[in-house]
Parts: sequence; C-alpha cells; structure tokens
Amino acid sequence: MFRRLTLAAALFASFSFAHAQLPAPVAETMKLNGIGANEVGVLVLRGDTTLLAHGERVAMQPASTMKLVTTLVSLERLGPVFRGRTELRTNGQVEGGVLRGDLVLKGGADADLDGDVLKNMLRAVRYAGIERIEGNLVLDRTLFQPARQDVGVAPFDEAPEAYYNVIPDALLVNKNMLQVDMRSNARSLTLRMQPDLDRVEVTSEMTLIDADCAKWEAGWKLPEARRQPDGSVRVVLRGTFPKNCVHSYGINVLDRDDYVGALVRRSWHDLGGTIGGRTVAGTTPPDARLLAAHAARALPEIVRDTNKLSDNALARTLLLSLGSLQADPLEGSLPLPAPQDGVTTFARADATIRDWMRSQRIDDTGFVIENGSGLSRIERITAQQMGQVLQAGLRSAWAPEFQASLPIGAVDGTMRRRLQNSPAAGRARLKTGSLRNVVALAGYVPDASGTPCVLVAFVNSERAGEGRGRAVLDALADWVARSGTVVPTAAAPAPQQ
Repeated sequence: MFRRLTLAAALFASFSFAHAQLPAPVAETMKLNGIGANEVGVLVLRGDTTLLAHGERVAMQPASTMKLVTTLVSLERLGPVFRGRTELRTNGQVEGGVLRGDLVLKGGADADLDGDVLKNMLRAVRYAGIERIEGNLVLDRTLFQPARQDVGVAPFDEAPEAYYNVIPDALLVNKNMLQVDMRSNARSLTLRMQPDLDRVEVTSEMTLIDADCAKWEAGWKLPEARRQPDGSVRVVLRGTFPKNCVHSYGINVLDRDDYVGALVRRSWHDLGGTIGGRTVAGTTPPDARLLAAHAARALPEIVRDTNKLSDNALARTLLLSLGSLQADPLEGSLPLPAPQDGVTTFARADATIRDWMRSQRIDDTGFVIENGSGLSRIERITAQQMGQVLQAGLRSAWAPEFQASLPIGAVDGTMRRRLQNSPAAGRARLKTGSLRNVVALAGYVPDASGTPCVLVAFVNSERAGEGRGRAVLDALADWVARSGTVVPTAAAPAPQQ
C-alpha cells in the first residue's frame, strides 16, 4: 500500500509539474483559445537562469522571427559598414557622345536601389558626355547563383503579386513593384501606374460593382502581364472593383528584365539619351570600367527596416549576401571568390549561418533555413536555439544595432498595437512572426526590476489565427514584464487587473 501511495504521489507530482511549466495566465489563455500544450514552444531566460521552459527542444516553424537569425549573423559576419552596391560599367569607347559598346548594369545586392537612384546614376553617365548608347543594355545579376531564383518557383500562397512575396535577386529595382492607382465612378475606372515604364501600360478587365470600397480586395484576381506582338507589355487587372472607390495597390507581375529594361530606357530618354541595342541578361566583362555607382545605406539601417517592418525581401537579400559578399572597410562589400561548380549562393549562406551558430556553441541539429525571412513552410528552429541566438545578440559587439532593430511593444513596427496595457509597453523589444497556422514572438523583455529577459515563444496550431495565438504570446510577454525575482513558475503571480 505504501508503495502504491508513493507511486501515486510521484505521478501526481510529475503531472502537476508538467502543467506548472506554463504560468497560469498563459495556460488559461491557451485553454480559452483551444491551443494545446504540445502546440507551443517557450523559453524565458534571465541571464543564465532559465525561468520558463516548455517544449523548448522541439523544432517548430518560427515564421518571421527567423529574421533574427538572418539579421544578427549579417551584422556579425558582414559588419556595420557593409553596403550593397550597384554599378554602371562599360568596356566600350566613347566617340563624339556615342558609347560604342554595351552599358552594363551590375547588381550588388543594393537594398536601396530604386528609380530615383537609377536615374541619378544614368545622369552621371550623361554628364560624362555620353548621349547615345550603340550597344545593348546588359543586366548582370550573377552575384547570386542562380541569378534568377524567382523563375519557375511555385507561388507561396494565393497572392504571388504582393510585395511580401517578392523573391530577390542581385539587381532588384523598386523591389520590382508597380504602384497602381485605381479610381472609379459609377461608370468607369481610371488607372495610373508608377513608375512610368517604356512600352508598358496598365489596363483593366475589371467589372465595376456596388460594394464597400473598404472591401475592394474581395473581388481582386491575380493580374496578368501580357506581351504584345510588337514587344510591348500590357498589365491587365482582373476581377471586380467597387464603384465610386479610390485605392492604390503595389503589384509584382512584370518579368524583372522587362521592368528594369523599361525603367532604364524611360529614364535615359528623359535625360535626352537613346539606346540602340536590346536589353539582355549577361555578365560584366573583366575589363569594364566604372561609369557610375551607388551604395546602399549601412547594414544597421537595412537590419532595422528588416526587423521593424518584417520585410521579407530585405531579409532574403541579406541571407543571399551572406553567401556572395564579404565586408570591405573601404567600399562596404566585396564579392566572395567565385563558387565551385554546383555550389549555390544559398548553400554558402546556409553554411555561414551554421558556422556562426557553432562558433556560439549553438547546436544546429534540427535547424532548417530556407530563405531567412520565415516565409516558409519548412524552416525550423527550436525555442532553445532561438534563445541562444538572442543571448549571443546580447554579447555581440553590435548588440546596440541589433536591439535597436527590434519593434518596441506598443510603440512601433509590428508591435505598435500590442501590449498597450502591459508593463511591457515601451520596454519590450520583440520580433513578431505570423503565418496561416503560426504565430511567434522573440526578443527581449525587461522584468519588473528592469533586468532584461530573453523571451522566445512559438505557437504552431491550426487555431493560431484570428488573434488566438497572439493572445497567448502577449499574455506571456506581460507575465515576464511583471515578474521580478526568480521564483518557481507555479508560484508566478497572475496579471494585475
């Protein structure tokens, strides 16, 4: 009998401990929203002390919190003066205002490359006395291998035209986006696009309907880019659009060679120049001399935009930069040695990430990175691994730059509307993550005494959407902010009302 009682007591203690791992406010929020304990991975650290651990060794989908890995390793490996760079080069000769040769636009993972930058570079070429370009416009994207990672890739979801789905390359101008202004009255729809592109027009096959303008997307269908017999391109909007409605929307539908070629030609024409040849993809000749260049902002500013706004294209560009570029204290970046046959830029970037993790004594078993942005169904990381990454962020020489990139609770970025009634408001720096069945939160939350705590939480559940998973994560961040001493989790105080 005594043995049975002892065994029963041991089983009860084990059962109680398993449920005591999560603070009461968090466990109650999970129960209320139908999220199971096995669908959550959590780790909270204060220094080297583990305050809370639940499913921390299970590899889970991190959604956009994966950007923390990408951005921190970028700072660590590329350094704070790293800058992507775009160049205009030629090996042709200039005679009487005519460039007898090709104009090469060489991509260098310049995250700030837009239409204004490109026009200023072309203006510098014009000031150098060049008016007519006899040769071709050559677009060099070969810094990344393969150069066009967007070709042949299945859409991630039902919105491949949306900005968050843009797949980067080394020569991505304006993120390949067309901004379309749509204005309707009771009878017609007027369209305008920015930027203006040479031999590209936007037209409509949309049907005007009586509907709420605020719900215009309900009738939206994927636009099409149709090449015409004369070589021009027609962007066709499809679906329905409300009458008496005004809306502007960015779309990624043009082939990027068409986009860049049309933008360069329009800008060059506006500057009084002409191009005689075609737009072709190619490589920069070894003897090509520099005509004009542009360098992106320094890496900490790019990292800030990546994390504050959860920018997928920037994160993916940084990951590929890790596999193609190295820091140069004078210019900001230098190409790595040419890869061996069959070695992709991604494979080199993946190796760089793992080498860094191992240098920090982080076991990369089970870690899977696909594009570095979290916009993936196969990326995996454990809460423990992410917690160790964040601890490394505290030790990093670039800790101030890294921490400054994280959204502040109830203040800015993707956290601006969260934790508003919590002591974490204005104090927590947390990266968010969200996919259809994933929500995540990772970063730093000061406790009630002001001591910074590392917080990592993943919810992988079919019930994670519609605010349910977010409520669980916010309850956890609030609990950390209210905690002040190391106490057993079961005795954690409930949030004050």
